[in-house]
Amino acid sequence: MSVNIIVCAKQVPDPEGPPSSFEVNEAERRVIPRGIPPVINPFDENALEAAIRIKESSGAFITLLSLGRSLSRAVILKAVASGADASMLVEGDAFDPSGLDASATASLLAAAIEKIGPCDLILCGRQAADTNAGLVGLGLAAILGLPAVTLAQKVEVVDGRVRVERVLPDGLEVVEAPLPALVTVSGEVGDLRYPSLQAIKAAKALPQTVLGPEDLGVDPSGLRRVETVALKAPSRERNCKLVEADTPEEAGRKLALTLRQDKVI
Repeated sequence: MSVNIIVCAKQVPDPEGPPSSFEVNEAERRVIPRGIPPVINPFDENALEAAIRIKESSGAFITLLSLGRSLSRAVILKAVASGADASMLVEGDAFDPSGLDASATASLLAAAIEKIGPCDLILCGRQAADTNAGLVGLGLAAILGLPAVTLAQKVEVVDGRVRVERVLPDGLEVVEAPLPALVTVSGEVGDLRYPSLQAIKAAKALPQTVLGPEDLGVDPSGLRRVETVALKAPSRERNCKLVEADTPEEAGRKLALTLRQDKVI
């Protein structure tokens, strides 16, 4: 049975970037990544890998869906080349994910999915690497009226149902749900495969649709937005004390005395 799968993929600053490259602008109340390239959210990459495995085992048509203000085509191309069949970009200045709340983001994704047409399975990452909120997937399921299964480490489609191994603190459980359904995927699924150069070249010919606010029939001024009241970098104080002594034994005694005075021991 071939299924239509939509994978929701958010572009985020590379979480592997050095902390020194992230600047906290207190006046504008936002974090500015300096020289950090965008990537697909790692958990969304896990979701795409899960979709590709379903495609390999039972057949599927995979559409990659991404929402943002200025989406990198190179990032999308690489993700699609891994094994997707088409992509849809919901793009515009009003769609900056950092300014939208989870409800607005889920509503926009739901409108885009309706444009794509009937689908059997929606896969999302368990959370985004930049906010770690984990709300959009379940919000999307609620808007579309779909059953939702969270924290998947394995996803299969069997006899018109989705079978999911869910990650638990002390093990796992197996859950089934009728299609159509939505599943949020965890990192235990495994990393997204790296596409070959030939696959990247071939992906340039795959269909891609770009939608703006007017295509979705959405009034950007009516979107619910997050208001950041204040944003500050954490202050760090370092106080270094040097213990000087003529012998290691004396240094040990002085160190113990200093630690006791500072109530460390």
